Amino acid sequence: MLFASIRIWSERPSCRRPKTLKAPPLADRTLGRRRDVAAALDTAWPAIDRIPIASVISNPRLPDNPLVAVNDAFCELTGYRRDDVLGRNCRFLAGPTTEPWLTETIRQGVRDKRQTLVEIRNYKRDGTPFRNAVLVAPVFGASGAIEYFLGSQVEIHDDGPHDWSARRHMARQLVDALSPRQKQVLQEIAAGYRSKEISHHLHLSEKTVKMHRALLLNKLGTSSTATAIRIAVEAGL
Repeated sequence: MLFASIRIWSERPSCRRPKTLKAPPLADRTLGRRRDVAAALDTAWPAIDRIPIASVISNPRLPDNPLVAVNDAFCELTGYRRDDVLGRNCRFLAGPTTEPWLTETIRQGVRDKRQTLVEIRNYKRDGTPFRNAVLVAPVFGASGAIEYFLGSQVEIHDDGPHDWSARRHMARQLVDALSPRQKQVLQEIAAGYRSKEISHHLHLSEKTVKMHRALLLNKLGTSSTATAIRIAVEAGL
């Protein structure tokens, strides 16, 4: 594995914020690259820590866009340990019956740096296939350059086709309850922008954007930006 020496998690089983980062021997030999990864983790880790949705963070500035963080829910869903997946591209979830056209849809979304939501057949560590509603969303820095991708996964049961429809219906109801301005802010968040950039786009003060952000998160019933992005995309915002 190209990134076999990456060690960013404590050995304790509980989910912790990354403490140290050892650069991969082949792909990340410069101090600038290591700082890039560390900065991305500092910003991204709170977005997925402890949320119930399986979530990952990848760094597109490293070769092959490897995973640099995963939460407990991802390990529980897929059966993979962190040491199995950190430093690898998420394609390890693909298998014999994974739809190649849906894989290409995800890849195109990454290339275009835009949010993408697909329902695709993936495989757990033990080889069990499952329907996976995969969301990939970019997050941009203050300079406008992409910092990382946020990914989340929800298992959709083949014997319950209404499960996915119910999720989207519920997401639409939650988003419909927001004010017009809150919807605008949520749309900007889902597009990967932060409060400073949103304030410029909507001609609002950064303080006002943060106020709307807090209010909409409360209405959506979450404190997590990652969950809010998922709701926005499932609602078709």
